[in-house]
Amino acid sequence: MAAWARIDAMLDDQREQLPIWGVVGFGLGIGLWFWLAGPTQWGALLCLAASIALAGFGLVRGRAGQMLGWLGITVAAGLALVWARGEWVASPRLDRPVVTAFAATVLKAEPRVADGKLRLTLAPDDPALPPMLRVTLDLDKAPPGLNDGARVRLRARLAPPPPMALPGSHDFARDAWFRQLGAVGKMLGPVVVTQAAPPSGLDGLRDRLDHHIQASLPGPSGTIATAFVSGNQNAISEEDAVAMRRSGLAHLLSVSGLHIAAVVAATMFLSLRLLALSETLALRFNLVLVSAGCAAAAGIGYTLLTGAQVPTVRSCIAALLVLAGLALGREALSLRLVAAGAVVVLLISPESLVGPSFQMSFASVATIIALHEAGPIRAFFARREEGLHFRLARHLASLILTGLAVEFALMPFALYHFHRAGFYGVLANLVAIPLTTFVTMPLEAAALALDPLGLGHPLWVVTGWSLDALLWAAHRVAAIPGAVAMLPTMPTAAFTMIVAGGLWCCLWRGRGRPFGMMPIAVGVVWAMLVPTPDLLVTGDGRHVALIGNDGAPLMLRERSGDFTRSLMTESAGFDGDAGWIEDRPDAACSADSCQFTVAREGRTWRILAFRSSYFPDWKDSVAACAASDIVIADRRLPRACKPRWLKLDRTALAATGGLAITLGETPTIATVAERVGDHPWAQFASSTSMSAR
Repeated sequence: MAAWARIDAMLDDQREQLPIWGVVGFGLGIGLWFWLAGPTQWGALLCLAASIALAGFGLVRGRAGQMLGWLGITVAAGLALVWARGEWVASPRLDRPVVTAFAATVLKAEPRVADGKLRLTLAPDDPALPPMLRVTLDLDKAPPGLNDGARVRLRARLAPPPPMALPGSHDFARDAWFRQLGAVGKMLGPVVVTQAAPPSGLDGLRDRLDHHIQASLPGPSGTIATAFVSGNQNAISEEDAVAMRRSGLAHLLSVSGLHIAAVVAATMFLSLRLLALSETLALRFNLVLVSAGCAAAAGIGYTLLTGAQVPTVRSCIAALLVLAGLALGREALSLRLVAAGAVVVLLISPESLVGPSFQMSFASVATIIALHEAGPIRAFFARREEGLHFRLARHLASLILTGLAVEFALMPFALYHFHRAGFYGVLANLVAIPLTTFVTMPLEAAALALDPLGLGHPLWVVTGWSLDALLWAAHRVAAIPGAVAMLPTMPTAAFTMIVAGGLWCCLWRGRGRPFGMMPIAVGVVWAMLVPTPDLLVTGDGRHVALIGNDGAPLMLRERSGDFTRSLMTESAGFDGDAGWIEDRPDAACSADSCQFTVAREGRTWRILAFRSSYFPDWKDSVAACAASDIVIADRRLPRACKPRWLKLDRTALAATGGLAITLGETPTIATVAERVGDHPWAQFASSTSMSAR
C-alpha cells in the first residue's frame, strides 16, 4: 500500500502532464499497428489495451488507476483508428506489370525541373486499370495544356507500386497505399492532350509566381526563392539539393514550421502596429485579437498557396493554435499546445506518425519548449538589467544552445530514416535560420509587393545576394571532411528506445527527468553495435551489392541507376560512391554471371550471382551452384541448382523481398517481408489486387 501511495503522489505531481501522456499513448497505438505483423497481433493488442483500461478503472485506485485506464483507452483508440484508416483507403491496384494505352484525366501535374521529368497523377477511364495511378515522362516532351484537369491519351508501362527495396529503406508501397495509387509507370511514346486545361485558381497563381520569381532572379538563387514562396523544389539542382542536405539546411526548402511562423509572426506584428496607429481602433477593439485573425488568414492563405502539403498543414494547425492561445490570453507556446496539434494531425492522417516529417517537426518544437521550460535554462535566459554586450552574448548563447539541442534531438530521426545526419548542421543553421527569417523572406515578400509598381528590382538583387550567401554556406559546410555521419539500418526497437527516452526527458517534471537518458543511451549503443551487412539483394534479384572491407558497396551491374547506387550506399552506411564487384581481384565475372568470395570470421563464403537473362550451359551452371554457398538470380533457377546454404531466385525473393545478409560464424538474414508483415500494402495477391490487359 505504501508503494501505491508513493506512486500516486508521484503521478499527482505530474498531473499537468498526464493529458500529454495520453497523446503519447494515442501515438503509441498507431505506431504499434505499423510495427506489429498483422491482424492477429493487432487484435491481441486491442484486447490487451482493453484489459489494461478495465483493470485501471476497476481494480486500481487513485491516480495510478486513472493513468492505466486512460493509457489502455488511448492505445486502443490509436490502433483502431489507423487500422480503420488502412482498410478505408484500400483501392484496386495492379498485380503485375502491363503495357497499355488508355485515356485519362490529369489529377495533378508536377514538373520536376531538376531531373527534367513531369509526374502525372491520372484517373484512367479504363475500368480494368486502378482508379488512380502515376506516370512520368520527359519534361521537354510534355505538350502545351498538360495541366490539372486536362484530358489525355497515352501509352505507358505500368507496374504495381514498388515495395520496400531493402530492409530499413523507404516503403514506397506504404505511401502509395495511403495515397490510393494503384500503379506507377513510365510513358511510352507521346502523350496526346485531347482537352487542354490552362492553369487556374491557386495552381495557376502558383505557376505564375514561380515563373515570375525565376525571371526576376535567374540562376540557383531563383530556384531557392521559388521554394520559399510556393514550396516548389523541383527546379533546384541536384548539386545544391545535396549540399543543403549534407549541411543540415534541407529543412529550409520545405515549407513548414519556420516559414509558416515567419509569415504569421510578420503579419501579426505589422497588422498590430498599423492598427495601433488609429486611436479609435485602439480604444474600441481588441487589436491583439484582430491581429491574430489577420495572421491566421495569412497563414491559411500561405498554406493553400504552397499546395497544402502535409508538413505545411501541420505547421499551419500549430500556428492557429498558438494564435488562439494568444487571443485568449494563454501561454503562446507550450507542450500541451504541441500535443493538441499532434492529435489534430493524427486524427486526419494517422499514417503521418511514421513519416520523418511529422516526427522531426514535432520533435524539434518539443525539444525547444522543454529546453526553455527547464528551470536553470529559463533563469539563465531571463531578461534582466544588463549592458548591451552581455544581452547580445546571452541571446547568442540561447541560439547556440537551442540549435545544439535541436540538432542532437533530430539526429536519431535522420539516421533512422535517411541513414545519415549532419555533424555541422548547428553551425550552418546559426547563420541560415536568422538570414532566411529576418533577411531573405522579408526582402522577397517586399519585392513581390513592389513589383506591380515596378520598384522591386533592387530588392530582388539584395534577395539574390542573401540566397547566394545561403548556398555558399551550404556548400562550404557540406565540403568539410566528416560533415555527414552515416549509419546502416537502425533497428526499430533501438530507435523506439531513443524516442521513448526523449519523450520522458521532455514531458517529465522534477528530479526523475534524467532517467530518460538511460533508454537513450541503450538505444544509441544498440544502434552503433549493429553490424554492417555483407551482402544486399533487392527484391527483384537484379541488384546485388557486396560491402567491401572499407565499407564501400560494390555493385553487380555497372548499369545500375543513380537511385539504386544511392540506395546501396545508404543501406551500407557509406558516404561515397559505389564500386563494382568485377574490379575485385578474386572476382570471376562474365557477361552472364559473377563469382566471388567473402572471408568473414575464419570462413570463406563463395557467392554466385547471375546478371543476364541468358542461362549458361545447364551442366556447368548446376556444378557452379553446387560449388557456391549463395546463389542469386533475378529469374527462376532449376531445381538442380542447389547451393550449400542459400538460393535466392525469383521464387525465393517473391516470398522474402529484399535482403540484408550478414555473414560470419552465425550468419543472419534480415528481409523486407519481416519488416512489412501482413499489412495491406504487402498483399499483392489480395482481393484488392487486379490484373490489366
